[in-house]
Amino acid sequence: MKLAAFLAVLLLALAPAPQERPPNVIFILADDLGYGELGSYGQTKIRTPVLDRMAAEGMRFTDFYCGNAVCAPSRCVLMTGKHAGHAYVRDNREALPEGQVPIPADSVTIAELLKDKGYATAAIGKWGLGAPGSTGDPNRHGFDLYYGVNCQRVAHNHYPTYFYRNSERIALPGNDGTLKGKQYAQDLLEKESLDFIRTHADKPFFLYVPFLIPHVSLQVPEDSLAEYKGLWEETPYTGDHGYLPHPTPRAAHAAMITRMDRSVGRILDLLATLKIDRDTMVMFSSDNGSIDVAGGHDLAFFQANGPLRSEKGYLYEGGIRIPCIARWPGHIAPGSVSHAPATFYDLLPTFCALGGANVPKDTDGRSIVPILTGASAAPPHEFLYWEFASYGGQQAVRMGDWKGVRVNLFKGKGELELYDLSKDLGEKENVAAQNPEIAAKIREIMKREHTPSPVFPIPILDGEK
Repeated sequence: MKLAAFLAVLLLALAPAPQERPPNVIFILADDLGYGELGSYGQTKIRTPVLDRMAAEGMRFTDFYCGNAVCAPSRCVLMTGKHAGHAYVRDNREALPEGQVPIPADSVTIAELLKDKGYATAAIGKWGLGAPGSTGDPNRHGFDLYYGVNCQRVAHNHYPTYFYRNSERIALPGNDGTLKGKQYAQDLLEKESLDFIRTHADKPFFLYVPFLIPHVSLQVPEDSLAEYKGLWEETPYTGDHGYLPHPTPRAAHAAMITRMDRSVGRILDLLATLKIDRDTMVMFSSDNGSIDVAGGHDLAFFQANGPLRSEKGYLYEGGIRIPCIARWPGHIAPGSVSHAPATFYDLLPTFCALGGANVPKDTDGRSIVPILTGASAAPPHEFLYWEFASYGGQQAVRMGDWKGVRVNLFKGKGELELYDLSKDLGEKENVAAQNPEIAAKIREIMKREHTPSPVFPIPILDGEK
C-alpha cells in the first residue's frame, strides 16, 4: 500500500498542470460617445455609475484613440487591425441594396482569428461593414451570431422597424419609424448579449457589442427620461439639423447614456452570477468623439469631448481621442490608469494574445496586454497614424507628445499643423514653424503610411506615392 500510495503521489506530481482557460473577451462599443461623457473622465451632469465602477475596478486609458473620425472606417480599423492608411473602408458610404461599403472577402477580422482557436463568437449591435450576403457579411468574417442593425442609416432610429439575426430580416412590431415605439434597440441588444453569455459560459467566447447609443436620433423610453426631465432648461429640438425632433434634447441625451450604463452593469452582474468574471476581460470604448448640433446634441452643455478640440468627423483630438476602460479581475490592477497612447488597431493583436491566436503579418497594431497587466507602461508604438477621406480630406499623426494634422487635402497640400499635447491638449497653438525637425519627421510618416485607395482616393496624397 505504501508503494502504491507513493507511486500515485509521484504520478500526480509528474502530470502536466491543467492549462489555464483562455479568457473570454467582451468588447462594448458606444456610438459617438465623447471623451468627457463618463464620470471617470470628468462628466458631472450625466450619471454613469457602472462604467465609473468599472474604471475603479480596472484600468482607465487617458490617451486612447479610435480608428477614424466616423463610424464605418473606425470599425474597419477595429475589426481588421489595420490603420486608416491601410484599411479598406476609409469613409462612410452607402452601398446598394442596403448598408455601407463592405469589407472584402479576404479581410481577416478579430472574430475569425479567435474562432480558429475555438472561441464562440457574436456581434450584437451595429455592424456597418457589409450587408448580409455581401463580402462583408459578419457571418462570413468569423461571427457565429450576428444580431442587430447592419445599416448605419437604419440605426439612426432607436426604434427600428427591423433587425437582422444573421441573414434573416426580422420585423419589430410596434415600431413604425417615429420618435417612440414598443421595442427599444438598446434593450433588445442587452437581452441578446445576456443570452449569448449564458449560453456560452462554459467555453471561451468573444462578444462584440457595438451599441447604438448615444448616436442620434435622441430617443429613450420614458422611465429613463424621467431621471433627467426637468433638471435643466430645455429648448425643444425641432429637427432642423437632421434626425427626429425631441421636446427635451438634453434630458434625452443624458438618459440614453445612463441607460447604456445600466446595460453594462447587467452584463457585469451576469458574469459575477455565472462565476466567470475572473475569466472575462471586458473593455468599453467609443467609435469616435461626440458631435455638436446634429440631431439636437449640445456639445458645450455637457462638455462632451472634455477639453479636446473639435468633434466627430475631424482628426483633432475631439474627433478621435475616446474613453477606454478595461476590467479583468485578478489580472488588471484596480484603479490603474494608463497614459500610454494606444488605439483601435492594437485590439486585434491584444485579443489574439489573450486567446493564443496568431497575428497576421500585415497588422499595424501591437498588443497592449503588457500595459493591461502592469508588465510594462511603455507605449506599443513610436507613432499613431490616421487619415480620413472625407470632411475635406485629413491626415494626423501622434508621435510622443507631438500631434501633426493636415486638413483640406481635397483643396491642396494642406499645411502641417503641429501641437505639443503635453502643453496644449486643446490644440490651440500651432508650433510647426518653431519645430521644423519634428514637423519634417511627421510629414515623412504621413507620406510613408498612406497607401492609395481607388475606392476612397485622396488625390494629393495618392500623387505623393
